[in-house]
Amino acid sequence: MRVDLAKFSNPDYQPGGTLKRGIWFFLNKLFIINKYNPSSGLRKFILRLFGAKIGTGVVIKPGVNIKYPWFLSIGNYSWIGEDVWIDNLGKVQIGSNVCISQGALLLCGNHNYKKEKFDLMVGDIVLEDGVWIGAKALVTGGVVCETHAVLSAGSVTSKNLNSYSIYQGNPSRFVRERTINK
Repeated sequence: MRVDLAKFSNPDYQPGGTLKRGIWFFLNKLFIINKYNPSSGLRKFILRLFGAKIGTGVVIKPGVNIKYPWFLSIGNYSWIGEDVWIDNLGKVQIGSNVCISQGALLLCGNHNYKKEKFDLMVGDIVLEDGVWIGAKALVTGGVVCETHAVLSAGSVTSKNLNSYSIYQGNPSRFVRERTINK
């Protein structure tokens, strides 16, 4: 048996109406991804118009790419760094005081390499309060990063991260406990 991408089909995956997705595509390019728009406030306003739930004091830097804002919730005082890609084919829940550093990728979708039709697989991502996702790190669908977990720069996780723990590498591995001093 071989993979046959001509047979690929997603009839059960409905991320929103065609018109809604089309309008979002253009507004995302013009105002969210656009590095010449310095206004985090404008980005948050537009994201909320499209159904994102965004708390108080959230900072969203230029160059951020969000697939579907209606699948996104962000708690209070969280930071989303430059060039972060939230490819949220599924729901992405970001808690309060979360830092997602520049160039990080939250990737909810994947494909089943064991299936002839390369079926789409979608998993939600949860980043609990105080989580830090390092620069250029990757979190895949179905992952829960428990409170105050850290995924170091350039690391990749496809497994849950325990609270107050630091992970590093590809695949990520526990390296030490996280302690926070006053």
